[in-house]
Amino acid sequence: MKGWGCLALLLGALLGTAWARRSQDLHCGACRALVDELEWEIAQVDPKKTIQMGSFRINPDGSQSVVEVPYARSEAHLTELLEEVCDRMKEYGEQIDPSTHRKNYVRVVGRSGESSELDLQGIRIDSDISGTLKFACESIVEEYEDELIEFFSREADNVKDKLCSKRTGTWVLPLHSLPVSFQNLWLSHLRYRSM
Repeated sequence: MKGWGCLALLLGALLGTAWARRSQDLHCGACRALVDELEWEIAQVDPKKTIQMGSFRINPDGSQSVVEVPYARSEAHLTELLEEVCDRMKEYGEQIDPSTHRKNYVRVVGRSGESSELDLQGIRIDSDISGTLKFACESIVEEYEDELIEFFSREADNVKDKLCSKRTGTWVLPLHSLPVSFQNLWLSHLRYRSM
């Protein structure tokens, strides 16, 4: 009977490790797809387009404290994008990396709306995949909306690598490049997900 207990414990540990790895792949994939979509949408905005930010109150001297900022990375635009971005996860499929056996999530519908321009060999496409990817994306946006807006309003280069990168087979954030509030929240999120 003692042997069965050890076997059950070992099996439980292996299943837990497999679940954690699958969860890491999913959340990493959702993070990377989220960043891809946001970067693409930001790039579509005319760089000359601006929005007025600040107070519309009149100061005692008769002036206003209004500043024009680029619209593409403004809080208003980023908030609007975050409300819609996870709906685009239905345009992604799952691909298993043959060398690492890790799941990657790739766009299966071109930006023009057609899939004929993409190579879909080896990509699994179904509503379960897009649904779980959308849920993971929504979880990230819900938990970290303010931090994502803060980060995207400042950063333009290597955002995907700074927010969600794969290193040594696990999903880690290069925390030194993120705001401290985001670092603390993300670490607690990862600890919760691995339980």
